[in-house]
Amino acid sequence: MTARIWKTEVVTDNRGNELVMADVDGPHEVRVWSIPQRSARAELPGQQQINVIRIGCSADLEGVSLWSRVELHGAVWDVVTPPAYHHGTRRTRHWSIDLRERP
Repeated sequence: MTARIWKTEVVTDNRGNELVMADVDGPHEVRVWSIPQRSARAELPGQQQINVIRIGCSADLEGVSLWSRVELHGAVWDVVTPPAYHHGTRRTRHWSIDLRERP
């Protein structure tokens, strides 16, 4: 499956405040695998359903941080943990990120 992972950049507004926003150059489009981490069903009216998954890919995810957004499975996800690089043998080197589905 393919995910669109939006990079972030820090810009300064006209008041001198630093803002973190999506990079206008566009997202990383990478092939990923996903593993469900945890979920909670909404059992009463007013509660929200929580879905957390871990995705992994072999691409370098430069510019991805906790403020990034991910488009996957037709939904938008927030990054819960920053990208972590796992350095195994040549075949097992990859990046992993935990994501939470936006309500």
